[in-house]
Amino acid sequence: MAQAIDRDDTDPAPRPAGSPIHVPSGTLTQLPAADATVGAQARAEAKHGVSTFRSLRHRNYRLLWIGTLFSSSGQWIQQVTLGWLAYDLTGSGAILGAVNGLRSLPLLFLGPFGGVAADRFDKKQLMFTTQMFLMLTAAVFATVILMGHLEVWHIFVFSTATGVAWAFNMPVRQSIVPNVVPREDMMNAMALNSAGFNVTRIVGPTLAGLMIAKMGPSENFYIQALAYLGVAAMVVQLRLPDIPRSGKGNVMQSLAEGSKYVWRHPTLRTQMTLALVPVVIALPYVSLLPILAKDTLGRGAGGYGILMSAPGIGAVTATLVLASLKSFKRQGVLLLSAVFILGLILILVALSRSFWLSCALLVLVGACQMAYMTTNQTVLQLTTPDEYRGRVMGIYMLNQGLLPLGSLFGGVMSDAFSAPVALATMGGMVSLLAVWFFIKAGNIRELSLT
Repeated sequence: MAQAIDRDDTDPAPRPAGSPIHVPSGTLTQLPAADATVGAQARAEAKHGVSTFRSLRHRNYRLLWIGTLFSSSGQWIQQVTLGWLAYDLTGSGAILGAVNGLRSLPLLFLGPFGGVAADRFDKKQLMFTTQMFLMLTAAVFATVILMGHLEVWHIFVFSTATGVAWAFNMPVRQSIVPNVVPREDMMNAMALNSAGFNVTRIVGPTLAGLMIAKMGPSENFYIQALAYLGVAAMVVQLRLPDIPRSGKGNVMQSLAEGSKYVWRHPTLRTQMTLALVPVVIALPYVSLLPILAKDTLGRGAGGYGILMSAPGIGAVTATLVLASLKSFKRQGVLLLSAVFILGLILILVALSRSFWLSCALLVLVGACQMAYMTTNQTVLQLTTPDEYRGRVMGIYMLNQGLLPLGSLFGGVMSDAFSAPVALATMGGMVSLLAVWFFIKAGNIRELSLT
């Protein structure tokens, strides 16, 4: 296990952290310490005052976080511009949906293999290689548009290629966080990651739209390429500790080994199952917002844009609150409560006929979503040893690949009945499943980070 973290503070008396443990189902889970040596200054800061951005004092994490800002900015520019291009070129909603689906589909099939790669290869080199690939594909695609050669198949190829790159990039980026911050800063670090992503979620789409109008779509993709180059520049500067690799057997054996580890670990297994509830059933509410804005609330494109931005405001607020917490320990209660309340609020959104009330409720939806996701990822990270962490995160990313299935379910429900009925059904299912997990999954209910 790695024994040190590159940071700005120093520790005159290093203290090795504990190692991960397996916890029987139904017992109080005391999560293991991250692989870190915590400085005396860091321990003192953790006891006094609010330190929302305390993880940024660690040099390696600071570089990762700046890279997250570059990366998520590039992703939002791509999502908005690619959607605009697809619809402008074809006028087809089906093509637009297919393009968006192709961005997530590789995570479903390749996410676990990305996790295997994260455990078997040099993490820094893997991050750098995938970021350079993303940068080059964006630059090539921009050139195709600029030269006037763009066809529909180019959009599909570009969407698929970037989805494949993210399937290998995301598990490795997530898996190294416990190696660059001490255990007591993990929740803070994961919250700041989410905050950075959601800040760009609020600002990015608006800027992308303005850039399309003022400059054109090709320039947007050149800017995206520069953003990915910025991520690569951050990765080059990382100084990671010696992280054990899993080099036994072939790729399929490594994948099977990681899957067995998750299956035999009761807490991890239940967390993975619980993670499907909000992602597959609740989060596809986003695909219903255009219908809700136009048909239910009587608003146009401007109102739709505000509805889309509202969850981002709640997400940023929630992650900053989580980042400021010092002593909250009942992570299991927080997980289940966030999922339960998320379902209830979706029902209220379905019942609302007031535009501004709907906006306020969607702010709460974003807050619950981020409270759940940040807490769940923190617990996953600290429950998993270094040699399995990449594969565990790769398996966890599968739920992102299932998101299009949830969107399809919501769309079919909306066509058969209405958007409010679909939304209320989704919300009710989420809340009922949260109650079921609370009753049946004692290992999740009793999770406690100490």
